[in-house]
Amino acid sequence: MNAEDCSPSRSETYDTLALELASILDGETSMMARLASTACLLAQAFQPRFFWTGFYLIDPARPQELVVGPYQGTLGCLRIPVGKGVCGAAAKQGRTILVPDVHAFPGHIACDSRSQSEIVVPVFDRHGALYGVIDVDSTEPDAFDQTDAAGLEQIAALLVI
Repeated sequence: MNAEDCSPSRSETYDTLALELASILDGETSMMARLASTACLLAQAFQPRFFWTGFYLIDPARPQELVVGPYQGTLGCLRIPVGKGVCGAAAKQGRTILVPDVHAFPGHIACDSRSQSEIVVPVFDRHGALYGVIDVDSTEPDAFDQTDAAGLEQIAALLVI
């Protein structure tokens, strides 16, 4: 039996991370603290596959723009118009978007040219309004699948306060 046989599956890692986050976030009322802790734990749990892990949030002063929030990774784009790029498309459509090849995605915004694939998951507030998105990039092509979508959607649901 080798070491890989003993390592948890991605699904198990997401489940464990969700339990850990639920415990850490319990009683925390600061959304920035919740987001920063989530970005950190996600990046650590899935490195090096997760190259950039963080949030883009609806800007209350400019509701048609997403502004970068807490993240782990290289410099992110500061603002993304709703409807533009993968983050903007997920925000506009209110659904998870998996992109196996960012270069094939119409209107992709290249915040870092090393990004090859991306997954973006909407985050809603307790009233069901869009709060922002979880954005994860990888330097690997086709790095994300439905396991990641389900796991990140589970994480997104924990952020609601």
